[in-house]
Amino acid sequence: MYTFAQQILDFYFTLSKEPSLPKGIEVIYPFDNPQTREMMETFFNKYYNDTNPRTYLIGINPGRLGSGVTGVGFSDAYHLEQICDIANDFDKRIELSAAFMFEVIEAYGGVEKFYGDFFFTTTMPLGLLKEGKNYNYYDDKETLASLEPYITQTLLQQISIPQAKPKIICVGTGKNLKYLEAFNKMHRCFESIEVVPHPRWVMQYRRKEKQKYIDHYIDILNKHL
Repeated sequence: MYTFAQQILDFYFTLSKEPSLPKGIEVIYPFDNPQTREMMETFFNKYYNDTNPRTYLIGINPGRLGSGVTGVGFSDAYHLEQICDIANDFDKRIELSAAFMFEVIEAYGGVEKFYGDFFFTTTMPLGLLKEGKNYNYYDDKETLASLEPYITQTLLQQISIPQAKPKIICVGTGKNLKYLEAFNKMHRCFESIEVVPHPRWVMQYRRKEKQKYIDHYIDILNKHL
């Protein structure tokens, strides 16, 4: 059996870079960058070089400063270098969602323990831009309708990996959850969907209560062991 790392890398490195999109919406496709590919290979072979089952945490789509650069879900170049010891030449600006998630990872017991149990992915596997700013797959009806076949194909492909556990955690309590619930009604691919608030929302609007949300994440994660 192929390792989880091999299957995930194969998934990302063979993704079509041209999903159907309305005018004015651009795609972020980092996998042509040799350093991104090298970082991804180092990361996944370090933490996922086995055939153990993982629970998926499914976010929205990659951002231009985080996994749209690194190719690793809810990460940035700074945390991959400082916490995961994966050296890189990318801009070390700290991305808010990554900062929160690495605090959750630390509270859970560290990177080896966390990545041994969980995998970060997204409903839409490529990042989106509108006027140079991050854009979400659900931000307008035309974009969502255009992306529907691409999301369906790639999401079913990701969760068909043998190590994917049937119970998932949705990252984001709003439209991402609504979409995944509707997707599951149609495809019946998840046994259950738990939900946690999006880290960017926590960091922008509830930062003073951050520890409460970290504790909430840990409670949800522990249910999936």
